[in-house]
Amino acid sequence: MNGMIMPAGWTMSMMWMRMPGQSWAGTAASFLAMWIAMMVAMMLPSLVPTLSRHRTAMRRGGRLHATRLTALVGVGYFAVWAAFGLIVFSFGVALAAIAMRQPQVAHVAPIAAGTVVLFAGLLQRTPWKSRQLALCRESPAPAHALPADIRTAWRHGVCLGLHCCGSCAPLTAVMLVAGLMDLRVMAAITAAITAERLAPDGMRVGRAIGVVVIVAGLVLMARAAGAG
Repeated sequence: MNGMIMPAGWTMSMMWMRMPGQSWAGTAASFLAMWIAMMVAMMLPSLVPTLSRHRTAMRRGGRLHATRLTALVGVGYFAVWAAFGLIVFSFGVALAAIAMRQPQVAHVAPIAAGTVVLFAGLLQRTPWKSRQLALCRESPAPAHALPADIRTAWRHGVCLGLHCCGSCAPLTAVMLVAGLMDLRVMAAITAAITAERLAPDGMRVGRAIGVVVIVAGLVLMARAAGAG
């Protein structure tokens, strides 16, 4: 592995490797704990207003235990992100194993990273992204239609999580290749996600972010080509 140069997000870091004496289950659990902590920090700025509106609407509808049910919506939301984290971990482990067996992967990694960022930027500007963002930004239903029991609250949280995972997929991909543990990258992605969810014209913001990401992808590809 000496001399291998890969994008920050694809480095063969310890999060993808099993420590001596550690089981794969333990490695996955450690990564998942880190991933959930990251997602809570990144998603709460945009999720809290949504949950607050949900709780307020339930209270106005005379629902009992509105706070507990709203908290369960949040748990369901982050359960989806936890499942997504397991997929990310599996992908990272597979990529690390391939890179260890085939060191030439390091030579194509920079251009691959630029390609991923470019594609993420293009995806930001698609109708699919707009639909997912619209569902993620959706206001609570009328009070009489809001979930009033554990099962429906959980289902509501899971559905919200699925839509938001879809909406955030392009920017999450950028974070993975640009630097999963880089606090500057995390801060930038958090700001972008919060802006497109909470801005009055979130769709336009999302498309503008897409332009920035496309430019970043082109720059990364140009640098990789120049270095090659």
